[in-house]
Amino acid sequence: ELGWPESIPYLDRPPSPLEFYREWVSPNKPCIIRNAISHWPALKKWTSEYLREVVGPKVVSVAVTPNGYADAVFQDRFVMPEERQMPFMDFLDIVEKKVTSPNVFYVQKQCSNLTEEFPELVCDVQPDIPWMSEALGKKPDAVNFWLGESAAVTSLHKDHYENMYCVVSGEKYFLLHPPSDRPFIPYELYQPATYHVSEDGSFEIVDEKTAEKVPWIPLDPLNPDLELYPEYAQAKPLQCTVKAGEMLYLPSLWFHHVQQSHGCIAVNYWYDMEYDIKYSYYQLLDCLTKTVKML
Repeated sequence: ELGWPESIPYLDRPPSPLEFYREWVSPNKPCIIRNAISHWPALKKWTSEYLREVVGPKVVSVAVTPNGYADAVFQDRFVMPEERQMPFMDFLDIVEKKVTSPNVFYVQKQCSNLTEEFPELVCDVQPDIPWMSEALGKKPDAVNFWLGESAAVTSLHKDHYENMYCVVSGEKYFLLHPPSDRPFIPYELYQPATYHVSEDGSFEIVDEKTAEKVPWIPLDPLNPDLELYPEYAQAKPLQCTVKAGEMLYLPSLWFHHVQQSHGCIAVNYWYDMEYDIKYSYYQLLDCLTKTVKML
């Protein structure tokens, strides 16, 4: 009805700034772009050996969970990962299975962790996506580095960013919902909590007692409980695989659930969205959905 595609379209080359804004950003439509990062040195250089040599013993932030779900609903809490500081080479040992661990490790700290924690790698990519920066008239708010195990899953959520998601090695598996699916996607308020490691190595969930409750989506789109959330049957998810050397344009306010191949490496650029008519439309839809549920 609103013109969403039945599958994510591919572009064989990077578009011009005007073309991209007119055809994709303005109508808020996702696409996968080939040959947009083929000139990046990272595509050839970022092997395990290279990362060990360049980053090696440096201490970095790693998200650790018992189940692979960070920032997700678990046991009626919105549970955030343990943020562990550890040498990058020790993290690579776990990803490469040289060291076994019952837990799941994921370099996923945002807030521009590529530039803040991995400045040694910045020269192998670009500081921004030039044609996107020109299209939007701004530079990205953050550039993030992602590397983790296949068991690490990103739960269904949305962001207030125009997201240019670039896969350097491996594959990322996205399940997407357009903003117009908001009436079919459940939100609840949850007590925020954090995983903490006990002395015996087991995890406990510790409430963040002074923090306000967090609105989050409890549903697993890969195995939805339609008895509990029957409205979700009306939603229309799109699934796509983003392969090494490809870039996904993930528009602002699109819901997304993400999985990956083991050891997948990615870099994404977050551009702040425009709070224009699209945002107003989403806010209206959100308010109407909440009102209907109260009736």
